[in-house]
Formats: sequence, C-alpha cells, structure tokens
Amino acid sequence: MSLIVQKYGGSSVANADRIRNVASRVARGRDAGNDTVVVVSAMGDTTDELISLAHQLVDRPDEREMDVLLSTGEIVSSTLLAMTLKGMGYDAVSLTGLQAGIHTDARYNKARITSIEPQRILEELKNGNAVVVAGFQGVTPELNTTTLGRGGSDTTAVALAVSLGASVCEIYTDVEGVFTADPRIVPDAVKLKTICYEEMLELATYGAAVMAPRAVELGQVYEMPILVASDRKS
Repeated sequence: MSLIVQKYGGSSVANADRIRNVASRVARGRDAGNDTVVVVSAMGDTTDELISLAHQLVDRPDEREMDVLLSTGEIVSSTLLAMTLKGMGYDAVSLTGLQAGIHTDARYNKARITSIEPQRILEELKNGNAVVVAGFQGVTPELNTTTLGRGGSDTTAVALAVSLGASVCEIYTDVEGVFTADPRIVPDAVKLKTICYEEMLELATYGAAVMAPRAVELGQVYEMPILVASDRKS
C-alpha cells in the first residue's frame, strides 16, 4: 500500500462531469489499495469571478476578508468531490486548510506555509477515508484564513506530500505533462519524459503554468517525486 497525494486544478473540477471523472480516478487508486489524499482547486474560473464580484462592491477589498472569500472556492470543490466519492460507495471526508493542519504566516493573498500538523489527515486515512483537502489556503496562529497566491494548490499538494511522507505527488492538469513550450500555443512542442527540478523551476519562473514555482522549490528541497499528467487519461 502506498500513500499518494494528488492535486486537481480548476479545469479538472470545472463541472459535475469532470468532478465525476476525478472521483473515478481516485476510486481506482482506492481499489488498488492506496491511501489517497486529494488536493483540489476552485471550480473553473471561480476565483476570478469572486475577485471580480468583490471589486464590484468596493474599490479596495479588505485583504483579510478577501482571503476568507477566496478560500470558499476550494471548499466547494472539496465537499463536492467527497460527496461524489461517498455516492459511489467510497469512504471520504473533506477538510479545510484549518482542519488539515496547514499553518501559514499572515501575509494575506501571498501567505507561505510555516508548518503542517497532519494528525487529522492521518486519523482519517487510518479510518479508511480518502481525504479531500481544500487547496490554496491555511490559517495564521490567530486562526485567520489566508490564501497562498496563484498556484497555491500546487504548493499545498507538495507540502502535504512531504509532511505525510507520500511516495509521490501527482499533479493533474489539462495538458498531458511538461512540454518544451505550451502545446496550446506551440503545436510542435515536445513532451518531456523527465525533467530535473532546476529546469522545471526555470520553466515555472518564466511563466509555464503547469506548476507553481514555490511547489517546485518544495519538491526540490525535500526530493519529493512529482508526476505531472493529464486528468483526461486513465
């Protein structure tokens, strides 16, 4: 039995059909005997829509309240995925960043993870649950909700994988993997079978959207294997 952390981005959970697709993939892992922790982003363009709504109401939204608002997108995704798994006959539980033990500093909108206390996650795994964690968020020592900035769910996933001693962190996206360029823009871009952390960090730093730079840095520091793959394939 292996402990695997999987992350699914906004396009992977954009609607009911795609959430069912993610649930089926998680279910296959459970059938194979793996302990599974799943990190999810907000559905589709939810984060951008919430930002737009806030700015329709006030010119300069309060930073604390903005982070509370934006964190709700991932909570919606995580609860819907957990419900779907339960409906398929699998034990599952959704956890917020607070419940998952993700602690951060107090820099709203760009917080950094300071520590993770994974006891609740480990208890849920011991009880036979697939654990679905709301990505992109954590809490300060004062229990104020924070968000980790763009790509924060990647960072959540890698940090949890390190904290839990996972065998691998799987990042699922709407492209087949890491390419020499964005295949949606450059048709003859070549898919890379493997890539070192330094090269991946360079790609991420210069705008490759497939992974967040901070997530790559974490993987490099703790030598966490990271798989980047398509969520559309079995």
